[in-house]
Amino acid sequence: MKKTAKNSIEKTDQDLFRQAVADARPLPHHGRVLRSPEPPPPYPVQSHLDEHAALEESLAAGWTAQDWLDTGDEPNFLRPGLSRQVLRKLRSGAWVIQDQLDLHGLDRHQAREALAGFLASCAKRGVRCVRVIHGKGLGSKNREPVLKTKVKLWLARREEVLAYCQARPVDGGSGALVVLLTA
Repeated sequence: MKKTAKNSIEKTDQDLFRQAVADARPLPHHGRVLRSPEPPPPYPVQSHLDEHAALEESLAAGWTAQDWLDTGDEPNFLRPGLSRQVLRKLRSGAWVIQDQLDLHGLDRHQAREALAGFLASCAKRGVRCVRVIHGKGLGSKNREPVLKTKVKLWLARREEVLAYCQARPVDGGSGALVVLLTA
């Protein structure tokens, strides 16, 4: 008796399902495989938190004796009102370089446009620390670094630039700048 009751319920369910899908038709097959869009890249939460903490620490710290000793002849810029600690940490490599722009082979007009586009792209993506490779001028007329001087001037005029310094030797030395951008 139990088998008959179970079979009748299953039969009723099957009938209801067939009625529900009676008008269904298969989708046309065009020979294409539909793919779902790729997920966005993961957001580096911990890197963001570390960089924010480094900036907060730099802004809160005062001027130390080491800061006085760290001033050298290499190019650097620090937005007025920021602690020298920001520049010291940038110079020491405390910030992770997240992107870079190589200006080799560009004339000054092309380089200026490329730099402006690069900084705008970094702002949209939330990139905080970048390397701008301007070169040493060895391929320039009279072997003088034309872009080196121009890039420093252009960066100092950009509101999104908080600081920059000459890259460490491992990051390009005198042929590159490491730039800290606003969040």
